Amino acid sequence: MKTQVTSQSLGNEDPADGRAILARTRALITPALREAVAGLQPDMGRVVGYHLGTHDRHGAPANDDGGKAFRPALVLLACQAVRGDPAQALPAAIAVELAHNASLIHDDIIDGDRTRRGRPAVWRMFGVPTAILAGDALFFLAIQVLAESPALAGRGVTVLTAAVQRLIEGEHADVLMAGQDGTALADAQEMAAAKTAALIAASCALGAIAGGATDDQVEGLRGFGRHLGEAFQLMDDLQGIWGNPAVTGKPTSDLAAGKKSLPVAFALAGEGRPSAELAALYASDRTLCLEQLLRVADLVEAAGGRAWALAEAERHIRQAQSLLQDTGYDPDTAARLVALGGLIRTMGRRT
Repeated sequence: MKTQVTSQSLGNEDPADGRAILARTRALITPALREAVAGLQPDMGRVVGYHLGTHDRHGAPANDDGGKAFRPALVLLACQAVRGDPAQALPAAIAVELAHNASLIHDDIIDGDRTRRGRPAVWRMFGVPTAILAGDALFFLAIQVLAESPALAGRGVTVLTAAVQRLIEGEHADVLMAGQDGTALADAQEMAAAKTAALIAASCALGAIAGGATDDQVEGLRGFGRHLGEAFQLMDDLQGIWGNPAVTGKPTSDLAAGKKSLPVAFALAGEGRPSAELAALYASDRTLCLEQLLRVADLVEAAGGRAWALAEAERHIRQAQSLLQDTGYDPDTAARLVALGGLIRTMGRRT
């Protein structure tokens, strides 16, 4: 890859400013994303570039919203944390961003979500068959990018493919749970660990591998990423019910779709009256009206789902941060990883 990444280019922002870290990462990886997309067949490259925000719908270069770059930031910082050269980790940063975006394209089809990042979703803009193929193209492009990197061609490909398999398992479990009368909390937690935490954990592991980390360091950073992923999914689920925590309003699409997200699964597992009423509403064959959806959101909160999810997210963030106390990690970079973990508390829906 022609894009150059150095420790200096990653290290100028305030270590405590997670948003600045993400903005810097997005600026660094966008040229490399464009370079990777340029290797696709032109028509497919136009579709993929539109989704990534690197191109408009006609294929011309653009600077649209391409997401937070959370996973690439973790890759590059994990590499620096073990005192590696972040340039060696750039292919992994691009690969995890491509794989993540592949899952988002397919997610939007499965969930029927019509918009993504303020624009029509790929399936609405180009049709469902093309969107499916675009997601497939991104998954395989992610593997190709790693396979062409001498530092990551072997172990790195294995780590990413295993994470994608877990992601697919989690997505499938999510689909199946929506049609079940009951969902055990442990099953919902396992689904979340596969759907979201697996790729975030792999992001940290890949960065460590690219940086020449010891096996203990790789596993320590993988554990850090796994806990962040669990927290990320919990906060995402909260927004899937109540939207932006700073804005009260109507429940969002997750409830309308009958999703058994983590706060819902916790609430359904309760034994009180709110849990019983919630279970009855979820068991209904009828499409719930707005008034009923508002009632569902109230019942999830009354049964303790919202408070539990917030507490669990905080617990995972703190557990993640405790794994960085190893003195073998670069302290300044560890501080940046901690800042990204803290940012999860205010993050919105998956992008």
